[in-house]
Amino acid sequence: MTTTHNLGFPRIGRQRELKFALEGHWRGEINAETLQQTAARLRARHHRIQSRLDWTPVGDFSLYDQVLDMSFLLGAVPERARQAGGSELDAYFRVARGRAAGDGDCCAGIHAGEMTKWFDTNYHYIVPELSAQTEFKLHADRLIDQIRETRAQELSFKPVLIGPLTWLWLGKTRDGSDRLELLPRLIPVYRELLQKLSDEGAHWVQIDEPALVTDLDEAWRQGYQEAYRALAGSGPRKLLTTYFGRLEDNLELACSLPVDGLHLDCTRARDEVERVIDTLPEDRILSLGVIDGRNIWKTNLSATLDFLEPLRERLGKRLWVAPSCSLLHVPVDLASETDLDDEVREWLAFAVQKLEELDTLAEALRYGRDSIQGRLQANARALAARKSSTRVHKPQVQKRLRDLADDPGRRNSPYAERSARQRERLRLPLFPTTTIGSFPQTAEIRQQRRDHREGRIDDDAYRRFIEQEIARCVAEQERLGLDVLVHGEAERNDMVEYFGEQLEGYAFTRFGWVQSYGSRCVKPPILFGDIERPQPMTVERIRHAQSLTERPMKGMLTGPVTLLNWSFVRDDQPRSETCLQLALAIREEVQELEAAGIPVIQIDEAALREGLPLRRGEWQDYLHWAIRAFRISANAVADETQIHTHMCYSEFNDIIEAIADMDADVITIETSRSQMELLDVFEAFEYPNEIGPGVYDIHSPNIPKIEEMEALMEKAAERIPPQRLWVNPDCGLKTRSWEEVLPALENMVAAAQRLRRKYRSEAA
Repeated sequence: MTTTHNLGFPRIGRQRELKFALEGHWRGEINAETLQQTAARLRARHHRIQSRLDWTPVGDFSLYDQVLDMSFLLGAVPERARQAGGSELDAYFRVARGRAAGDGDCCAGIHAGEMTKWFDTNYHYIVPELSAQTEFKLHADRLIDQIRETRAQELSFKPVLIGPLTWLWLGKTRDGSDRLELLPRLIPVYRELLQKLSDEGAHWVQIDEPALVTDLDEAWRQGYQEAYRALAGSGPRKLLTTYFGRLEDNLELACSLPVDGLHLDCTRARDEVERVIDTLPEDRILSLGVIDGRNIWKTNLSATLDFLEPLRERLGKRLWVAPSCSLLHVPVDLASETDLDDEVREWLAFAVQKLEELDTLAEALRYGRDSIQGRLQANARALAARKSSTRVHKPQVQKRLRDLADDPGRRNSPYAERSARQRERLRLPLFPTTTIGSFPQTAEIRQQRRDHREGRIDDDAYRRFIEQEIARCVAEQERLGLDVLVHGEAERNDMVEYFGEQLEGYAFTRFGWVQSYGSRCVKPPILFGDIERPQPMTVERIRHAQSLTERPMKGMLTGPVTLLNWSFVRDDQPRSETCLQLALAIREEVQELEAAGIPVIQIDEAALREGLPLRRGEWQDYLHWAIRAFRISANAVADETQIHTHMCYSEFNDIIEAIADMDADVITIETSRSQMELLDVFEAFEYPNEIGPGVYDIHSPNIPKIEEMEALMEKAAERIPPQRLWVNPDCGLKTRSWEEVLPALENMVAAAQRLRRKYRSEAA
């Protein structure tokens, strides 16, 4: 019998129940007990959905982030979170979100933990904070309680842990110490944990080690050998789980570790299966992730069975099948999408449907293809319809790509020449202030957008409302004294979905939510076909905003690489071609904004870094086409037009030369949570253009003080000439309230004014 299992399930709920419970708790509307009851109901529902699996994951559910959960389980909690007292849950949310002074704690504000992207996904995790003095102590109650819930449902369960090496690899030290040196202290806590899992009746434990698909030096490889030798013989049988890439030079290492099974991501590493079978000891389980946990297209069931059936004959009971990775990265259930385009809907599978596909494959392997013949035929019809659809393939778009072959996407003049023209046009002060684009999306804005979408208000009434919101936003920015303004994006539901809705080749869901971090969910559009822009997307509203002020207005666009990486992308052509199609559409919008007199245009590439392959050997190819796509979108403008881009919560020090090659006049980045750590690269690399290191962490409710922001900018001025520095928040302000935003921006403008006085005085 072929064994089935899952690596993890989306935790937000079909209707985002977890999001609303979390936010209600943070607002003080529900207590911790009610929050935990909601979480328990969601876990029970998700376990029922997975009940046909041979092994159901437990411990994959989190109230905020699985990496933060592991940090608390191991006792690696920043001291600042515990000093304020309160419950473990209070401390947990202090690290996740920070805590403003006066929020009921006995002490001053507490800054949140650093947040960055989980490998090459759009999921954000809270970075473990480590030092040479870090000690570990097991706190396993959360996981044990979830195991007991699952046992009460009489399900065969498999606890899920982040492995010791990957957890350390994800962490950072602030004192310059080597985090790998903490491994001898960490392993005894894992041994204790494994014993507790065994005592609770666990027969298998899933230990996630995705760091094995990255470039590891010899010290880390040695760490894997030492750690798993020390864990051998303790607790349940161990399934070592890798995903998101190929093992490559770590393949022999992974196969040699003293565990009981190995999971391989066959959507990205299918060509390694034969080598793994030849290398893996014959008493080990081989789990193959054959259902794509990162995208939403139906699996080709017949082709997958062609792949699996010979392996089943060779491996017998040693073969397990599963999704490639946790289903955290896809929406919950396609059945909710009753309004989705019928043709496109037939091509898709969300988390629930992916488990159904897994069950279908297992049934065929157990009882033969005849037992699922009807399902195989329906699957084949859907795949054939997608392949032949005229909505997918458009000859005119392909011709435009061919015509673009020799276009490098370069500006007319180098930065030094065009920056002088931009200064003359914009006449900005030293340390100019701006925001990243969005302003608070109030309940009234969301309701108006919903009423318009559902036909309760007409186009004219909705346009008048949005124009009123734009006017309010412009007036507030003028009152605050910001230098380059934005229109506030009141009309935009999401920075990707908004543009996708106006481009041909996209489809949209109503309930296709995916967790980005904490309670923040995004609804990635589905990029299914060749891209065309039938009409302007932003020009009317940004032109209206510019008419309300004498100050320069910034046009706000999402860049082609981010549109690509934050969508569910078609898998029937290279991503590079799809990205260039998007670049052409954005270029058209840029040119129309410029023609409308907009002097500053921001093209956000927040997702550039996360698309970077996990192996350095593959970086150059990706960066070549990604950077070219940005340049194609941005650079067909006059020297006087200032191009900005923005990147958030991404480690990009190691690709700084490629960032510079984008040749944006101004780049704004996240630096406040990392205390300007991201600017360390500028000590060795002379960044040629202007930069806005974010000084206001918008993912926390904290209102930063003037002195804090001033100090951060002074750190930046040690690395970047003050004449090329901007002052801005880390990211857009959409998720914050006006009550938080206005005092924070007042402080930010005041900090900029202090800096101007200081640096003018020094220059004099």
